[in-house]
Amino acid sequence: RHHRNEDAFALAEAALPDGSPAVVAIVCDGVSSATRPDEASLAASRAASEALVASLGQGTHPQTAMHEAIVAAARAVDDLAEERPADAEAPRQNAPACTIVGAVAAGGLLVVGWIGDSRVYWVPADREGPVARLTEDDSWAAQMVAAGLMSEAEAYADSRAHAITGWLGADAYELDPHTASFKPDRPGVAVVCSDGLWNYAESAEDMAAALPADALTRPLHSAQVLVGHALDGGGHDNVTVAVVPFDVRPQEGS
Repeated sequence: RHHRNEDAFALAEAALPDGSPAVVAIVCDGVSSATRPDEASLAASRAASEALVASLGQGTHPQTAMHEAIVAAARAVDDLAEERPADAEAPRQNAPACTIVGAVAAGGLLVVGWIGDSRVYWVPADREGPVARLTEDDSWAAQMVAAGLMSEAEAYADSRAHAITGWLGADAYELDPHTASFKPDRPGVAVVCSDGLWNYAESAEDMAAALPADALTRPLHSAQVLVGHALDGGGHDNVTVAVVPFDVRPQEGS
C-alpha cells in the first residue's frame, strides 16, 4: 500500500573456522519520515550481512560479530547522507535512516542484535518450552513501559507508540547497538521481522499462534504464512520476515 517498499532484508550462510555452518538474517525498516529510507534499509542490510559473514568466517564470536555488523551498517547509512550534492549542505538534517534487527544461529548459540523497533521472536519447535521476544524496542512506547508510566497495552495503543528513539542514520543519536546471546535447549525458530508483521502478532504468544507448526522444517513457507497473517489482519505497512531454523545438535558421545 506504499508507493515503494522501504523494508530490506539479507539472508546468508557463513562457515565457521571449524567448518560448521552459521545462518545470518538481517531485516531493516526504512524510517518513512526520512529521505530515501528505502536506500537506507538496503544499504544497512547488505553491509551488516557482509560484515557478519566475514567476521564469523574469521572466528569472531557471534555476539561481537553482530555488534561490529551493526556498526558497519550504520556507517553505510551515514555514507548515503554525504553522496548526493543536494544533501551536502545539511547532510545530517532528515538524513536517510532505518532500523535494523538481526539473528545469527551458530555454534549452538542464537545471537540477536538491533537498533530501533524491528524484532526477533523465539518459538520452540515443540511449543512446550517458553516462547519469547528476544529484543526490546527503541521506541516511545517501550520507554513509557520501562519507566512504569503505562502498561504495555496502554503504551502500544497510544498514537505515539511507534515513534522510535533509536535508528541508523547521520542524524541519529549516539550509536548504541544492542546485542544478546542465547543458548536454546531445544530446536526452534527465530522470527526476524519488521513492525509490519508484529503489529498483527505483538506478543510472543500471538506470534507463536500465527506460526505454522512445521516452521523448523519449512521456514520459507512459514515466512509466507506470517506475511499473509499480517495482510489478512489489514496490514497497511511493508511486511518483511525471515524465519531462521535453530537445531540443537547432540554432543559427541551423548
